[in-house]
Amino acid sequence: MALGALAGLAVAIAVAWTLTEESARGLGERFGDVEGLLDIALAALRACVGTDSLNPEPGSLSHALLATFASVTGALVPAVLLGIVLVKMFALRPFVWRRRASISPGRTADFPVAAEHDPEDAVIAVRFYNHFDNLSVVDLRARAHLRYLENSPYGDSRVIYKKWLQVLDEKGERADERAWLAVERGAPFTVWIPVDAPLTALPLVRIQGKDLSAATGVKLLVRLTARTVGLGTEVADEHWFDVSAGSDDFELGRFVPLRADPDTDVWTWEGWARFDELLAEGG
Repeated sequence: MALGALAGLAVAIAVAWTLTEESARGLGERFGDVEGLLDIALAALRACVGTDSLNPEPGSLSHALLATFASVTGALVPAVLLGIVLVKMFALRPFVWRRRASISPGRTADFPVAAEHDPEDAVIAVRFYNHFDNLSVVDLRARAHLRYLENSPYGDSRVIYKKWLQVLDEKGERADERAWLAVERGAPFTVWIPVDAPLTALPLVRIQGKDLSAATGVKLLVRLTARTVGLGTEVADEHWFDVSAGSDDFELGRFVPLRADPDTDVWTWEGWARFDELLAEGG
């Protein structure tokens, strides 16, 4: 796109250059000289990318302005393009999130929940996947936080509080974070967050012992950090879920599972097309 824009700019400069040049030839003859126009356009393109410069006719203010404009463009374009590349490189967002977090009993998790937990207590499931075909992600770690506002006990001020929530590890036990060694492209991953109470209706009023009935602006944050293979850079992503009444960021039910098949493309796995859906009641 950048090259196309610069080529268009070079053509425009070539046209303006031809219109303003001092020549005994008429406009029709000048514009009929396709080879001459192409030569000027290519010279303007080289000037616009900073590898050459235009030579204005002596005493021609129009040519001087066009040559200066092309030179300034040639000085700025490499820096702008390099800045865009660097921003894109260090602002990778490889993860696609499921639109809603689903809430279901702990017995519906993808692994047996530890015996000390009531299997009927609710768990929040947050799903995501890596959508880049050519970007391998490793050492993925997921953490969950709760953010809410309450009145300070020492006055009428409104204070933002943050609570670090525990998640379930691969053994179904509580942990501060969930870790994965590698992240296959397209395969969904799930962060399971115990609620520590049964749940039959929304919105959530208690999460891991915290009473939210008097709180406002309640949001659940799930943050991911990982490293990329090859680039060696760290990538981070996060998703906020609004816990307040009237929000549609949560839904009751178990998300549709996928039947993994490493021998086929992930997008053809059974259940993939219903990634954002819930199982039918009783399913």
